[in-house]
Amino acid sequence: MHNKTLVAVAVGLGLISLSACGSTDGGSGSDAKTVTLVSHNSWAVSKKVLKDFEKRSGYKVRVLKDGDAGQAVNKAILTKGNPQGDVFFGVDNTLLSRALDNGLFQPYTAKGLDKVGAAYQLDKDKHRVTPVDYGDICVNYDKAYFSEHRLTPPRSFADLAEPRYKNLLVTENAATSSPGLGFLLGSAARFGDQGWQDYWKKLKANGVKVVDGWDQAYYQEFSGSSEGKKAGGDRPLVVSYASSPPAEVIYAKKRPGTAPTGVATGTCFRQTEFAGLLSNARNPEGAKAFIDFLVSKEFQEDMPLNMFVYPVLRGAGVPAEFTAYGPAAKDPETMSPARIAANRDQWVKSWTSLVLK
Repeated sequence: MHNKTLVAVAVGLGLISLSACGSTDGGSGSDAKTVTLVSHNSWAVSKKVLKDFEKRSGYKVRVLKDGDAGQAVNKAILTKGNPQGDVFFGVDNTLLSRALDNGLFQPYTAKGLDKVGAAYQLDKDKHRVTPVDYGDICVNYDKAYFSEHRLTPPRSFADLAEPRYKNLLVTENAATSSPGLGFLLGSAARFGDQGWQDYWKKLKANGVKVVDGWDQAYYQEFSGSSEGKKAGGDRPLVVSYASSPPAEVIYAKKRPGTAPTGVATGTCFRQTEFAGLLSNARNPEGAKAFIDFLVSKEFQEDMPLNMFVYPVLRGAGVPAEFTAYGPAAKDPETMSPARIAANRDQWVKSWTSLVLK
């Protein structure tokens, strides 16, 4: 989830134009025994788990990574008449309405869907998409910085606007980044349709820094990440994920006893990702089998350490590192797809005018 930067929140916003040209990997395979997955660049699965699926199902999986999340969704919409693949993974609740309104998917009720938490089934009446994972977009903080400066880390959205945190926060552009958009939606959920603008005026006055995407924010600007330290990052607060602290532990050259970063749990927005059977798919049966696989216990338990997200399947275990260093938020902000659909584009336009100009 960390690098799913949106090339544009919407083609309709006119921020950029996306071409409908095919990937360098070519079009969708026509072999009845090949199922083509179209996804964002963050897709990952253990080789053994994928081979187990191929052996059981008889299908060979071809993966087409089609850029960042927003780019992949928009391109899939533009090519829906002649799709590049059979199944799409990676549309989340912030852009779900756009995909559904454009007829990107055809209905399919996955086997095992009854074991998926009801809170994640945002299209449960029509089953055009199947929930696969969730994660929480939250502000992360550099523990060492706050300890050295004897400063209590922020806990809530409101805290971030306080003078003691001036010039400490870096966030991603809501018009070009999935976590940036999620943070904007979280603030709108917290402060309301009108109040979020006053909140962002305060953040701007308090020195919030805005960069294009997560990679730049986390790996270059944030002082708490291992890469950020090397790059000389000087911002001890960053919009990232609740699962970022365990990643810092797992990928450390020498595993620390505690995570070097923490999460401001009162700043979280819940993000859910879905998969769907593409309209006009050449191999719909293969796509259905693959969607069933995505909600299987085998995949759901393999997923956290590959994509650093949480499983939606009830009873699926999570790695000990997640429990110890990056538990999911207990009370994250949420927003219905209908409300997101009704307001997203205008909110992004207003945010851009308010914060970037």
